[in-house]
Amino acid sequence: MAVTLKDFYADWCGPCKTQDPILEELEADYPDVTFEKVDVDEKQDVANEYQVRSLPTLIVENDDGVVERFVGVTQRDDIESALGEASA
Repeated sequence: MAVTLKDFYADWCGPCKTQDPILEELEADYPDVTFEKVDVDEKQDVANEYQVRSLPTLIVENDDGVVERFVGVTQRDDIESALGEASA
């Protein structure tokens, strides 16, 4: 099953910069997961489609749709369990 993690962020968002290293580590450890960074200033239509209201927002999806949504800086353990659930 294809798993995607969408990272909704903005360059001016401080907490987004805190989130980045966590996501970079996960990206290295999960080669089967597609990591997409979505700049909400450039892609407002995508942000609206996912009803993103706060940053950072992480959305884990699989072929069935959205599995988990995290708002605010999210720790690695929480993201890992969502990735596991999405790929099950």
